[in-house]
Amino acid sequence: MKYHELQATTNKDRKRKGRGISAGQGKTAGRGTKGQGARTGKKLGATFMGGQGSLVQRVPKKRGFTSKRVPAQAIYLDQLNDVKGASIDNMKLYEAGLIATPYHSVKLILRGEYKGKATIKTQGASQGVKDALKAAGGAFAKTAVPTLPASNKVRADKKAERAAKYANNAKA
Repeated sequence: MKYHELQATTNKDRKRKGRGISAGQGKTAGRGTKGQGARTGKKLGATFMGGQGSLVQRVPKKRGFTSKRVPAQAIYLDQLNDVKGASIDNMKLYEAGLIATPYHSVKLILRGEYKGKATIKTQGASQGVKDALKAAGGAFAKTAVPTLPASNKVRADKKAERAAKYANNAKA
């Protein structure tokens, strides 16, 4: 066995400050000599500047409100002409390259005209789009956002079980 292969752990006692000169941290116990920082009950924040106005308080603040909500992915009606199928949902739009992710809300906005007769299943559509789809012989159905496939099968099963139980309780 070599020195660097030893599995020994250190048995070091905690540092006991203010317990005599010979202890190494006696008398002032690392607080320095006198002053506000040497007194007991010292609770000065990191931004405290000795009574002068704090820099944090002097700097102008950004006013207003910043929304954390991610806006829906917008799709225009004329873009749907490239997507084939009797039913168009988030997955078909994703496969066609019209949206970045199928697991986020999608809204249809009126621009151009739609020539197909498909049923569009997304999370939202403007009133103009609904009228245009009806005129073209298609339909619009509002659906929930698809959930991300779970990486943990057991947890996903439990979550689905709870959701089904909740849905049954809501009906009763």
